[in-house]
Amino acid sequence: MAEDGAAAGARPAGTDRARLAREALAGVKADALARGNRPAAPDRTGKERNSGAGAPPRPGRRERREDPQPLTAALDGLISDQGWALAAATGSVFGRWAEIVGADLAAHTTPDSLTDGELTVTADSTAWATQLRLLAGQLVRRLNVELGDGAVRRVKVRGPASAPRRPGEWRVRGSRGPRDTYG
Repeated sequence: MAEDGAAAGARPAGTDRARLAREALAGVKADALARGNRPAAPDRTGKERNSGAGAPPRPGRRERREDPQPLTAALDGLISDQGWALAAATGSVFGRWAEIVGADLAAHTTPDSLTDGELTVTADSTAWATQLRLLAGQLVRRLNVELGDGAVRRVKVRGPASAPRRPGEWRVRGSRGPRDTYG
């Protein structure tokens, strides 16, 4: 048992470790070649180029759609190809509403839509609607920083939605009678 502990605690000399590393590297390269993976061609300086994701394509090589690329680059390409840039930015702003306007104002207001440069916001009371109207200029400037210049030209503030007026329970339905002298 003492010999096992001594053997486990003992480390190979520096040359042995280097030899083990070279053998492991050679084994990995042989496995990669057996699977059909080829190493990247060395550039003019003799160093291997990184042919992984995010590396610039080699000259003369056509970039293919199925080539791996970073997720952010793929999403940015999809958004720009489909023309969703403003919609994505708008969704981002609506999602970060509390961060943009502050926690107090966000607790009492909700952005509804952004169409043709007009942002429609609903407030839960007339006092908060008035506060938002006073801050509209600052809000337009802040949103244009987030979305791009000219994306928001005007803020339209709606007050709280009131319930439709309903007639009372004691109201008599139907037409007036023949002896009705009122009105």
